[in-house]
Amino acid sequence: MIKTAFVYVGAALAEIAGCFSFWMWLREGKPIWWLAPGMASLALFAWLLTQVDSEAAGRSYAAYGGVYIIASIGWLWRVEHVRPDRWDIAGAAICLVGAAVILLGRRTAS
Repeated sequence: MIKTAFVYVGAALAEIAGCFSFWMWLREGKPIWWLAPGMASLALFAWLLTQVDSEAAGRSYAAYGGVYIIASIGWLWRVEHVRPDRWDIAGAAICLVGAAVILLGRRTAS
């Protein structure tokens, strides 16, 4: 479980950083070379998600979504210097609970 948490956090940071590089290039007029580290970061993100011990990729990705949302709110605050409001926090908390239900729910044989 600890490994999964570290993988999800690493994947979230890699995905956000990769997408942010595209955002900066397209929306903020940064040079095209911003895309090179962004693409590498997105490749790292994809590789990290394959490291999660799960019997189904879709379930692993769904649970990761909650972690991604929390990481995105942290990015908003720490990198973009925009303080999250109560709706950001409430929405992120709801998503994290949903991710925990998906990841930790008791499974029955089908």
